[in-house]
Amino acid sequence: MAMPVNATSCPAPMKAVSNGVFQHENPLDFALPLLILQICLVVTFTRFLAFLLRPLRQPRVIAEIIGGILLGPSAIGRSEKFLNTVFPKKSLTVLETIANVGLLFFLFMVGLELDMRSIKRTGYKALCIAALGITVPFVLGIGTATALRATISKGVEPVSFLVFMGVALSITAFPVLARILAELKLLNTDVGRIAMSAAAVNDVAAWILLALAIALSGSGTSPLVALWVLLSGTGFILFAVFAIRPLLAAMAKRSHEGEPVKEIYICITLTLVLACSFATDVIGIHALFGAFVVGIIMPKDGPFAGVLIEKIEDLVSSIFLPLYFVSSGLKTNVATISGGISWALLVLVIFTACFGKIVGTFVVSLICKMPFREALTLGFLMNTKGLVELIVLNIGKDRKVLNDQAFAICVLMALFTTFITTPIVMAVYKPARRGAPYKHKTIQRKDPNSEVRVLACFHSTHNIPTLINLIESSRGTRKGARLCIYAMHLMELSERSSAITMVHKARNNSIPFCKVKPDGEDQMVIAFQAYGNLSSVNIHPLTAISDLSNIHEDICTSAHQKRVAMIILPFHKHQRIDGSFESLGHAFHNVNELVLSQAPCSVGIMIDRGLGGTSQVQASDLSFKIVVPFFGGRDDREALSYGLRMAEHPGILLNVVKFVAPPGETLAFGAELISVASNNEHKVAIEQDDKEQDDELWSKYLSICTNDGESMKYEERLVECKGDIERTLNESSNSNLILVGRMPSVAPLVTESDCPELGPIGSYLATSQFSTTASVLVIQQYNPSTDIHP
Repeated sequence: MAMPVNATSCPAPMKAVSNGVFQHENPLDFALPLLILQICLVVTFTRFLAFLLRPLRQPRVIAEIIGGILLGPSAIGRSEKFLNTVFPKKSLTVLETIANVGLLFFLFMVGLELDMRSIKRTGYKALCIAALGITVPFVLGIGTATALRATISKGVEPVSFLVFMGVALSITAFPVLARILAELKLLNTDVGRIAMSAAAVNDVAAWILLALAIALSGSGTSPLVALWVLLSGTGFILFAVFAIRPLLAAMAKRSHEGEPVKEIYICITLTLVLACSFATDVIGIHALFGAFVVGIIMPKDGPFAGVLIEKIEDLVSSIFLPLYFVSSGLKTNVATISGGISWALLVLVIFTACFGKIVGTFVVSLICKMPFREALTLGFLMNTKGLVELIVLNIGKDRKVLNDQAFAICVLMALFTTFITTPIVMAVYKPARRGAPYKHKTIQRKDPNSEVRVLACFHSTHNIPTLINLIESSRGTRKGARLCIYAMHLMELSERSSAITMVHKARNNSIPFCKVKPDGEDQMVIAFQAYGNLSSVNIHPLTAISDLSNIHEDICTSAHQKRVAMIILPFHKHQRIDGSFESLGHAFHNVNELVLSQAPCSVGIMIDRGLGGTSQVQASDLSFKIVVPFFGGRDDREALSYGLRMAEHPGILLNVVKFVAPPGETLAFGAELISVASNNEHKVAIEQDDKEQDDELWSKYLSICTNDGESMKYEERLVECKGDIERTLNESSNSNLILVGRMPSVAPLVTESDCPELGPIGSYLATSQFSTTASVLVIQQYNPSTDIHP
């Protein structure tokens, strides 16, 4: 008679796949279709929450934690029918297993992005901040744990509970912090650099403490077992360093830049991650440690680490991680926090977590002689919790160290501390976005011998040969007329975890290229370094890591701080082999429009058709024909001034074509002259520039031509209609570079254009019908009357 009782109390395990509804089977009674439904629901719901929280500039981890809690028994999951249909208890093992596999690979990526060499180089200040930033909250956590044990956590094993609570309160989430710093544009500030260094040290210390907590949390075991676990864990780490690392280093060494990484290497590495996870689980620490250790010991140089991240990050971050948050949310029942004592304990835990981290970091920062505001900002930044916090809490709950109530309290604490970070840092710390006013904001100037500073932006290696050839053409030969280039790499801050890898690049590249060792790691650095060493041009690298919706702020701010005369932007389209243009996306187009409307200096948009070919042209071999169509107006004067500077180079032949209208007419030929603003709605009538300034610059050019007729030529063309302008421009289609003003007083040559920001002439020159070989630089001169940040 015992058999039927067992059968009813232990339901049969779920089968993998169903035969479908037409076979009278409910797909939700089978593991695979139910898991697919759970994944779709979780991803859709958490992405929707992330979209709602975007205006608050919260990291996506916040949306995923909230989503997990809302789907659990705290909110939507209060409906028994919903829980039993979508998240029945018999399915949770499969869900948690899949989520934990994803978590293993996520921890592997976190290890990949933690460079132990940078931790070794961590300054004394960051080390002190990290040490006290862990110690104070850890001690307060032990005090809080004592209060919890006396009330809601009676009977738990004391030592492991105290250590777990100490770790939970002292953690700083390194990946989440990196994302917040990038979002707030603080990566390359002193505060950002110290926060990243301290968080990296904190992260490693937290994992060591967590390993200790897990070793002590074995159920009903003697202290001798805990000692064995710690010794075995130490042995595993030594084995990983001396046996596994040489294998990984050999594979990384055989993976060369520009070549695809062998599939067998990726297979071996991912299998090693799983094998090491199995080993640490057997030891009794946790499977996550094995994956994390493999990531830590992985060589960071060369393309191998980057390729691994590319292969696994989208699947892990988009699909598996939200599942982990939901499996945490299903264990979190906020309803267990009921009664005055529970709510008082929640306030106590939040207070001690914030007080310990913020005040501990703040005090040691002041001792290290940091300014008051920066020290306070650092305190709030180091208070960031996130995924690692949830991992600690989940392990504690699985090990029966934390009960439902203590678990819910700690999850809400992690959520609250991370949620307040961004708004408080924005309120407390506002670094100076712009420098002092400066004089030379244009290429056209009274003193031609003064230094010219240019901010040259690029998206990828594709832009670099043209950029270097343009710089070489622009360097001038006058004594004292030095050229200083700030080469800014525009990097999109994505939701991917490898945004942290970009953070490392930004920090490593924030020194002059000439000081960077040519280790083959960054082709962009080497290209500019080689050119800088061969020429008299000063080149300084900058990296802007931002969302494309606000990266224009970084460009304009850097231009002002570096006191540049011109910003050069890449066109938002690149030329294909057949000569037609392919768009890089509306976001890049929008960046250019916003910079044009907000720039603190002149702006040039480079339409690249391979200036000088696909490689850098040697100074002695440089031979370019440059054409400047001159219609008159502020922008055309800037283009001609730039042309005059380029003509100083012995390899440049400059030809200026002045367009003249018949007597009594203008080059507008009756068309209404308008300039499209960045929002494409507000239209501004173009002011007729003072004709005297055009005539003054033209007479200056004529006098230079008479003295130097070999490298400079000019011609005047009488044009009676738009067709004459087109025909004259087409004659220059075989030149190397055309410098044209953005908004001359000319009738538009194309009736419809998807690039109105290029102006009436630039829009025509950007069409593939005009040319497939002539690059174009569309120039807008700085106008103090329209500057929104004078």
